[in-house]
Amino acid sequence: MTGLVLEGGGHRGIYTAGVLDVFIENKIMVDGVIGVSAGAIHGASFVAGQVGRSVRYTEKYCNNKDYMSFYSLLKTGDLFNEDFCYRLLPEQLDPFDNIGFEKATIPYYTVCTDVNTGKAVYHQCKSLRGEEMKWLQASASMPLVARNVEIDGQLLLDGGIADSIPVKKFQEMGFEKNIVVLTQEEGYVKKPNKIMHVISMKYKKYPEFVESVKNRHNVYNESTEYLKNLEIAGNALVIRPSQKPMASRLEKDPAKIRLTYELGRRDALNALHEIRVFLNS
Repeated sequence: MTGLVLEGGGHRGIYTAGVLDVFIENKIMVDGVIGVSAGAIHGASFVAGQVGRSVRYTEKYCNNKDYMSFYSLLKTGDLFNEDFCYRLLPEQLDPFDNIGFEKATIPYYTVCTDVNTGKAVYHQCKSLRGEEMKWLQASASMPLVARNVEIDGQLLLDGGIADSIPVKKFQEMGFEKNIVVLTQEEGYVKKPNKIMHVISMKYKKYPEFVESVKNRHNVYNESTEYLKNLEIAGNALVIRPSQKPMASRLEKDPAKIRLTYELGRRDALNALHEIRVFLNS
């Protein structure tokens, strides 16, 4: 089976939305999807078949204080407002196609980090109605700027802390070959967290989580090395930005959002032949 692995990156992840819209338009099919943080969010719209949804609402609301702002952080404890992002937006402002998602035959998984253990939690979402939407929220809840998300007694945060590129896990789940969409350009090496002292103070009750944050750069860099070996063996095809994305993690400029989305589209279109060969090999 061939899987689709989607890295996160906050608003830089709109690059992935561009890639995935090209996939939908060109009927690129996979056997399963696993997404981390922003990758989980855009991956859900991909499974539902909603071309253009991610870039549409991100452009429209990136400057809205009720969507993402320090006003929201001070008021609610979440930089990305929970009510706006996970209820008002998908239910009313730019409705998520729950029926399309539930009818899809592609299994879809999110990745979160357990705050108590510091380990990755992998969850299959068969629906994103009601409480199931919390798995998307948890996967994209960045430390320091989001409250812990509680699901079934587990405290969860951003999946990128424990497993930013879950290609090894997807292989263990039976997806031997994988298309992997990254949001950093080739040659990127993650560096140690510069604010570990703040993380350590904020999460002093959760030493395993602090250790995972401290070690994140090593895990990430090991994952990219592992991915290189998979590419050489013909078991992975990587799509990554052909130039540095304009959008930052917390981008508020709609023009930079659009440029990063278009970069994803362009890179995917340029790789279409290679993708089809990979899927048929």
